[in-house]
Formats: sequence, C-alpha cells, structure tokens
Amino acid sequence: MLGENQRDSDEDSEDDESERGSRKRPNVSSFTTLLNSLISGFLPNWGCLRNGNMLNIPTQAFPAPGSQQRVAPSGQSGRNKVALKPGHSLMDWIRFSKSGKDLTGLRGRLIEVTKEELQKHNTRDDCWTCIRGMVYNVSPYMDYHPGGEEELMKAAGMDGTDLFDQVHRWVNYESMLKECLVGRMATITTKAAMPPPSATGLAPPQLLAPPPDKDSRPRYDWFQTDVAVHLVVYAKRKIPSSGCTIVDLKGGVLRLEVLLGKMSYMIHLSLADEVEGNLEANTGFSVGKIQVSIRKQAKGKWTSLGQPLESHNTFLRKKDRAVYYRDCVLVSKTEVNHNSHVFRLQLPRGTVMHVPVGKHVYLKALIKDTEVVRPYTPVDQSLAAASHNSSQESDLYLMIKVYPDGVFTPHLSSLHIGDSVSVSGPEGTFSLRPLRDVTHLYLLAAGTGFTPMARLIQQALQDTDTMRETKLLCFNRREEDILWRRELDELAANTGRFQVEYVLSDPCDSWSGRTGRVEESMLEEFLTRPEGSKCYVCVCGPTAFTEITIGLLKQQGFSEEQLHAFQG
Repeated sequence: MLGENQRDSDEDSEDDESERGSRKRPNVSSFTTLLNSLISGFLPNWGCLRNGNMLNIPTQAFPAPGSQQRVAPSGQSGRNKVALKPGHSLMDWIRFSKSGKDLTGLRGRLIEVTKEELQKHNTRDDCWTCIRGMVYNVSPYMDYHPGGEEELMKAAGMDGTDLFDQVHRWVNYESMLKECLVGRMATITTKAAMPPPSATGLAPPQLLAPPPDKDSRPRYDWFQTDVAVHLVVYAKRKIPSSGCTIVDLKGGVLRLEVLLGKMSYMIHLSLADEVEGNLEANTGFSVGKIQVSIRKQAKGKWTSLGQPLESHNTFLRKKDRAVYYRDCVLVSKTEVNHNSHVFRLQLPRGTVMHVPVGKHVYLKALIKDTEVVRPYTPVDQSLAAASHNSSQESDLYLMIKVYPDGVFTPHLSSLHIGDSVSVSGPEGTFSLRPLRDVTHLYLLAAGTGFTPMARLIQQALQDTDTMRETKLLCFNRREEDILWRRELDELAANTGRFQVEYVLSDPCDSWSGRTGRVEESMLEEFLTRPEGSKCYVCVCGPTAFTEITIGLLKQQGFSEEQLHAFQG
C-alpha cells in the first residue's frame, strides 16, 4: 500500500497484514498494482455527481462485480511493488488529490468519452482508463503508484474493468480517483425485454451468471403461526458444515444470503408486518435446508411474506454479489504483544453470521472524511477455543497489528469500547475440501500471516481424522513479535500431532532457535514427506515472502494442487 510499502521485508505493512483471507488471484499484473494503490478505498460521496445530477451517472453497487483478495495460483502475485519517491506515499496522494489542482486537464468539466477518444490517451503523460463505464486520467497518479508506471500503462486507453474486478472487488476506486474523473463512456442504450411480474411479486430466481442446471437452483418457501413467521431455503445440495448462511434483519428488512461454493443465493424482502429484532437460524447441512424463524410483534396472520427488494431471489456467482456491511460494536481489545491486539466485535441484534475457517471479512470506516476498507481474517478467542465451538460464537475476534504510520489500524486502535465499525460477510475462496485426505499439513507464516493459520490449526487437530501431523513455521523479525507464542508452545506440548518452530531475522544474542529468512535448505529440513503421506502446504505473509516461498516449494516438487497461498 502507498506509504507503507517500504518496510523491511520481515515487517509486513498494514497493506500486507490486512489480507489474511483466501482469494484466487488471476495472473493479471497489468492491473493489480492499480488495485493495490486503490486498496484503501478512498473518498466520500460525490454529492451531485454521485446522485446523477450532472451526467446522469448511474449509481453503482460497491464493491461492484469482480473480486478482490485472490490467491495467486502457485504463488503468482502480480503485486510487483517498486520503491516510491519521497513524498509519494498514500497520504501524500490524498493530500495532492485534494489540493484543488486540475488532475484531469479538463478544468473541472465532465465529458462523455467515446471508445475512439479513450484509445487516444495511451501515453505516460496522457493516460486515461475506464472502470465500470467511468473514465479516469491516471497520469497524475503514476508516481504514487507502488507498482510503477509500467503496470498502469497496461490499462492505458482501454477498458480495464474486467482486470480490475478479477483482483479487488472491495476497492472503492471511486474514492481514490475522484479528482481524476474525466467523465463517462458514451454508450448506446438498448431496452431489454423484461418478463411481467408475477401476481405475488416473488419471481423465480434470476440467474445473473452462467446458469447451472435448472433443477439445482435453490428455492424458498415460508409458513407461519400466530406468533412467528418461518422462512425455509432448500439449497438442493449438501451445505458445508463450516457455515455458509448470513442473515441480517434491520428495520423490517430481511436479507439472507446462502453461500454455496462459488455461488450465492439471496432472499431480500421488506417484511409484511412488524417483527421482533432477534431471529433464529438453523441449518440442516446434510439435507441442504435452512430455516429462519422470526417472532411477530403482534399475533395474527400475514397475507404475504413481504415485498421483494433489490437482488431478491437471485442465484449468482459470489464474486458478482456486492459486498454488504453491517455495523458491529467493539466490546473488548486484548493485547497480544507490543503492537498487536485482538479486537472483539459484536454483531448487531438481528444478524446471524459465522465466518468459515480460512475466510476473511472486510472492515470499513470513515477516516478524515475518507472511506477506508481493509480485509482481516477472524481468529478464535484463543487457541484453546475449539474451532467447532466458534460456530456457536456470535462475536468476531480479529488479531490486528497496529502500524503507527498506517491509515486504517491507528483508527481501529483509537476506537473506544462501544464504538462501531462496519463489517462485511465472509469472503474468499479457501476450501477445506483439499484437506480431506491430507496426512501432513504444513503452515508457513510470516508476521501477521499467522492469522489464517490459527483456526486452520484447530480445524486440522480436531476435525480431520486422517491428519497425522500439523507443523507451523513462524517467521518474525524479533522474539517479541511472535504472536500467541505461549499458546502455540502449550498446544505443541500437549498435542503430539502439532509442532511449531520460529525463525527470527533479527534475533537477540540469547536466541537459540532458527535464524535468517526463508530459503531452500530450511524448507527441505522442515517439510518432511514420509512414504505414503499426502502433504498440503499453506503460505501467508508479505507478498515478497509468499512469492519466494511458493517458488521454493515448487522447486521441491510440490504441485499447485498441494499449495495454497493466502495473499493480500
């Protein structure tokens, strides 16, 4: 991230440490660094522009279809950061963009841009690009871009929406490039034939993605008693036991999302009458059934469940679903070490959400009139808290390292008990399926890359019968930087199937453990592969660490199917 990318490679920056979820990152380095620069999701609303009073700019769901937080297959990252010049940090860009200077070259005018016109602006000093129908002059941003101008130039004079969407669906590009807005693409509008609404207003599921077999589409029904209303979703397949249903009830509006692999089924209704704020959600995993029960405020019969709202009864790819946030309350902040804390966030009344192992959530806050978004992977309350019990825990625990010169983490650190922060639902593509037959699980973590490993360790030890051994290799700069060291050591001492080792790059004289940085001989010694074993390796840390480690693992004969890289 801008301004935080020049740290020592052992000291993961706020940008690097924030992503501890699982994301498949396509090999699209042509636009990745633009996204990394946009990572902080800046800018408040556009005022009249955002409301469409000037160019009739359409409102866009944010994040728009696409996707962030991908994991590079076999370690392909695309985040090729370069050293920024002094005075070109993220905060410097924010100050510069708000200085009042004309960053578009149009003296404040907004224009409609044809495809032919866009193609003309394809040089270093005159570089326009299009994202979701909006055209931006990114030339002023070249020197602030952590990936260098070469990466931005790969999207020069063209529509970069697809590349953008494939990497970061969470990024508020509107905010980051607000002052660089040239205008909108000139398009030809055609009217699409729309089916007539049904008498009930509850239409069959819309397929906004290549449709699966028709019979596999989820459906829903409802029934009621005098005191409660019950919504039932039939997924028509087994549901992963790791948790896949998110329910939000607020102000009489019910939003239910069921995650089914890469697909998402949603119910979105304005309920017919007033209800209590709490709800109960139960899942029959083996039969693929979900039931949500809500108490009515007044006894009586409803004539309908309610009125459908946007995206109601839709079944589409998860990455095409706009991220939804709810406000969570900070209820405690527990020190982990000298610069890291576990933040405990309480979900609002009316929300049911469990984050599966290996998934992450986005946190969003308004900082100095700027909207900032970061991804974090939840941990359990402690390593002693069994992962299967965490499914009963409604609060989120986020282990976060605070960077004094960061943008987002100082804000989090400044929150008082009772303050709120916006939190998304589960995101990421990590799956426990590859671990089903694994006998030896190896976890390589640098810095706060430990966070996705915490719950994965518990999962491997408690829920996987075939797992003979789980080994964690933790890389840090100094001894005091090691996260949850006492808990890890206790777990290793009490559990024969778990081992942990630490590697320090800047150890004190009394340190007797491993030293240095990740290298071939170290991995060869650590990654034992007994005859007849099935091994799997997970890697998480700063980008450079992940890229080097994945490369070394492949040199040692590990295939892509045996590797998973959590990346930011």
